[in-house]
Amino acid sequence: MIELTRLNGKPFSINAIYIETVESFPDTTITLTTGRKFIVLESAKEVRQKITSFYRDIQILSNPHLRGDEDEE
Repeated sequence: MIELTRLNGKPFSINAIYIETVESFPDTTITLTTGRKFIVLESAKEVRQKITSFYRDIQILSNPHLRGDEDEE
């Protein structure tokens, strides 16, 4: 889960695995795989950093195939 802030200042958590897109319109809009959208105070760059950190914490980026590394043969 990553912590974000709604436009009204209220914090909330979202499961980063379900994030499909992060866009700036200029407000940062997050679209989930379900189609639900959230507008947050954080910049798109901050959201991407939180997502990357979350993936590292759950070790989803530890798989060389997911990272895009070549086979080591």
